Parts: sequence; C-alpha cells; structure tokens
Amino acid sequence: MLYILTAIFLWSSLGIVIKVSNMPVHMLMFFSCVTSVLLIGLMFTKKEFRQYIPKRKGILHLFVLAFISLINTFSFFFAYKNTSVANAVLTHYTAPVMVAFLAPIFLREKLTIKVLVSVTIATAGLWIMLGISVSQFFGLVIAGDKNTGGILAGLFSGFAYAVLIILIRILAQNFNPLIMTFFQNFFIAIFLMPVVFLTSQFSNILLSPSSWWAFGIMGIVHSTIAPILYFRGMRDVTANRTAILGYLEPVCAIILGVIFLGEVVMTKTIIGGLMILFSGYLTIKS
Repeated sequence: MLYILTAIFLWSSLGIVIKVSNMPVHMLMFFSCVTSVLLIGLMFTKKEFRQYIPKRKGILHLFVLAFISLINTFSFFFAYKNTSVANAVLTHYTAPVMVAFLAPIFLREKLTIKVLVSVTIATAGLWIMLGISVSQFFGLVIAGDKNTGGILAGLFSGFAYAVLIILIRILAQNFNPLIMTFFQNFFIAIFLMPVVFLTSQFSNILLSPSSWWAFGIMGIVHSTIAPILYFRGMRDVTANRTAILGYLEPVCAIILGVIFLGEVVMTKTIIGGLMILFSGYLTIKS
C-alpha cells in the first residue's frame, strides 16, 4: 500500500508542471515518455533486466495497456489545461465508483460494505467540492463552456482510469513493474509520434532549453518512478482499495495548487476534501 500512496503523492504534483510549463498536452506526453524510455532502456543493457522482456502475446497485452493509458492521460491533461487543478482531479476520480462495480465482475473481488461506504463518502465529498448539481453541469456542457469542457474531459479520463486499474491489476501479477512502465511509455510515444512531428511547434520546443525542465521532471518522476511504484503496489492491493486510495490525489493536488499556483480553496472544497481523506482512512484501516 505504501508503494501506491507514494505514487499517488508524486502524481498529485502533475498539474503544477502542466500549468507552469504552458506547453501543448501532446508535446508534454511525448517527450516525458521518450525520457522515461531512454532512462529505463539503459537498464536493459544488463542481462538481469532483459530476462523480464515478455514474448509476443505479453507485448500485445502491454500494447493494449498503453493505448488505454494514452486515452486516460490525454483526456486528464486536457482537463488540466482547460479547468482548475481541483476540477480536473476531482472529475478524474469518479473512477473508484466505476471500479467498485467493475472489480467484482472482472476480478471477482468482493464488494464489501466498507468499500461501498468508502466510495459513497468519497463521491459525496467530490460533488460537494464541485459545488454544482448534475443538471447544472450538463447545462454548462451544452452551452460549450471551456471550463466545463475540461470537467467533461476529466470525467472521460475517470472512465478510462477505471478500466486501466482493472487491467493493471490483472497484468501486474505476470509482468515486472519496470517492463510494464517501459512498454507503456514506448507505445504511447509511438502513438503520439506522427502528431508531434507534424506540429509546427516541434522544432521550437526541441531547441528551447527552457522547456526541457518539464520533460525531465515528468519523464523521471511522473512517467518512470510513479508508475513503477504503482504497478508494484497493484500486485498486492485489490483494485477497489487502490481506486479509493486514489481519492487522496485530489486533496494533495489541491493543496499543491494553493501553494504553487495561488488557487483559492473554498469552504466546500475543505469539507469535500475532509470526506475524501476520511474515506481513504477507512480503506487503509481495513
């Protein structure tokens, strides 16, 4: 569980880097993945790591993992770019609700009373923090509000994240975390390569040392260290508990947003955040 909590804390700083760098989402994703691939690739020069490289069928599974991860990450980054850090992470973390009902079907995990209580409390906290009703939300979507577009992207990333948690829980039993991280980032970089190379900003960004810090931080911290820890933790922690622990990321992200971006925290955010923290406590206690 400590592996997952550490990964969640590292990922909670992602919104700061995205907003401060002020760079296109696909560029950030591509160069951070390339950085991670090069970093882990150096480890494959040692025979002890090469033995973990899977056969053709295993690589196909990791290809699917990378594709879903791309959808999840791109929509999540889009949400960060178009709405506040709070809105982006809170809508993204509708995933635990979906996982609570998908895990018994695909993983045969028991849907316990504690899991239901934790999900209910965390979800209620989420909506309190958002501060709008369902009808108001869809009204803003229809009106084409940019901020709401970011929220909608966050909800879509939440669905992709739920699917991702289920898939990782299955694959983590059979693959080395280092291998999963390498191939996930490798395939995402391949998927994005045509889009990146056809972008007029490519050469400017590549030749601008001022943007390299973002690639370095995201490549090392968010695309390498955090995924390795997360994949390792998923070997031992159920999908339901992992998803509920993920609710701690919005709280950490909002705190960091206040400290580094000066974002205002309202009373409803504090109340909702405390409810989410309490649901995380129930999960850890169990």
